[in-house]
Amino acid sequence: MSDSSPARPAAPVLDVWCELQCPDCHTALDDLRALRARYGDRLEVRLRHFPLEKHKHAFAAAQAAEEAVAQGMGWPYAEAVLGRVAELDRKGEPLLVEVAGELGLDAEEFDTALVDGRHILIVDADQAEGKAIGVTGTPTYVIGGERLDGGKSQEGLRERVEEIADRLLGEQRG
Repeated sequence: MSDSSPARPAAPVLDVWCELQCPDCHTALDDLRALRARYGDRLEVRLRHFPLEKHKHAFAAAQAAEEAVAQGMGWPYAEAVLGRVAELDRKGEPLLVEVAGELGLDAEEFDTALVDGRHILIVDADQAEGKAIGVTGTPTYVIGGERLDGGKSQEGLRERVEEIADRLLGEQRG
């Protein structure tokens, strides 16, 4: 669907390749919150799924996050699950449904979505695209055609993302 109004150019996109059972992604939460607060709707921050095989609940968590998107609370849900990485490791899928209920989402629908696999194609597509562009770990950020690997170190990444976003936003004005 396209909106033909020439009101303003599309916001630059920051794709965040993430895994909801990843301790490094949990560490990156503060940076993501700061970026979303600083740029608001001037920067589109998209959660992209890259579940790693070493985390047995990551694929289910990605599907659950997509159900949260379908119910209108993608980011709050992702942040809530990332805040409980160690607990997810222990409890598995029941925690994903529990978090949904705590956020006031339809927990029964989460349970059903995990059983019927309605979001598997989205998760698979994200993972395939990530592999195609060279994502090997999480978090990985892609903005303005640049890939920044946060799995090795978070040091200086937010500043680098801000530098690229500011440049892209400046180009829109110019």
